[in-house]
Amino acid sequence: MSTYDVLGLGVSTLDILALVDHFPAGEEVQRADDLTLQGGGPVATAIVALARLGARTAMFDAIGGDWRGRMICDGFSREGVDPTHLLVHEGCSSATACILVERGTGARTIIYLPGTTPEIHPQALAPGLIESARILHLNGRHWDACLAASRRAREAGVRVSFDGGAGRFRPEIRQLMPLVDIAIVARDFAAKYTGEEAPTRAAQSLLREGPGLVVVTDGVRGSWVAPAEVPIFHQPAFQAHPLVDTTGCGDAYHGAFLFALLGGRPLEDAAALASAAAALNAQHLGARQGLPTLEEAETFLASSPPQHPAP
Repeated sequence: MSTYDVLGLGVSTLDILALVDHFPAGEEVQRADDLTLQGGGPVATAIVALARLGARTAMFDAIGGDWRGRMICDGFSREGVDPTHLLVHEGCSSATACILVERGTGARTIIYLPGTTPEIHPQALAPGLIESARILHLNGRHWDACLAASRRAREAGVRVSFDGGAGRFRPEIRQLMPLVDIAIVARDFAAKYTGEEAPTRAAQSLLREGPGLVVVTDGVRGSWVAPAEVPIFHQPAFQAHPLVDTTGCGDAYHGAFLFALLGGRPLEDAAALASAAAALNAQHLGARQGLPTLEEAETFLASSPPQHPAP
């Protein structure tokens, strides 16, 4: 039996978020409607989403030995994510993001400060670590370790899940895609990778790269789920009431989709659960505050039909 359902490999951040009336266009003083500090990062937030739903998870990353690193680590522990595989570098700083969220629209502007921790070397992947999970979830950060971990996962029969975020396509990702089993990517990423603007055509093209399952997400326009050798279907998005902040919605989608796959749920149910998790998360400020429990997500599904039709 595996130690973990999902092991995450990526960058963990500390997010400082403020809900504001408008984005500043110049020098001004503005009162925030809300302000919060919480953990962030695409893979890290997906791992927390999985833990809140009930999965056994761990995070592998390098963080600084500063106050931000301690907050990141404590955040994982509170959520039940195993933090023992975090590499703590004393004298280094952890990654931090300052995020302004516009009230009423959920639009964001992000100021990002990378940490000073070194990239994870493949030799830091302890024997048995990758093999201890059912799924390895990553997004291409810590690149050399990412490739090495994916190859080890493939050899051990551990499924590899890839998060391709908007604005994050890099040509070297083409080396990784043949090692991926589950690719959940933003429409922007899919278009830049494949050259296809239509999400269905982009999904079909990505399937030919190696994954057995491709999902293309597009915010309020929903997602397109493309299993190998099975017709593609569209999952409409659920509307968030109220819409507060879209930070972490894609990460919530990833976590809930993987949770459903681990439980053997049909793909239609997995896509619905993932869409529900994203909508629930958008009702709160920050990437993690609104991540639902399984009971909360299922209650939402029972009472909230999709609001956005297929495009």
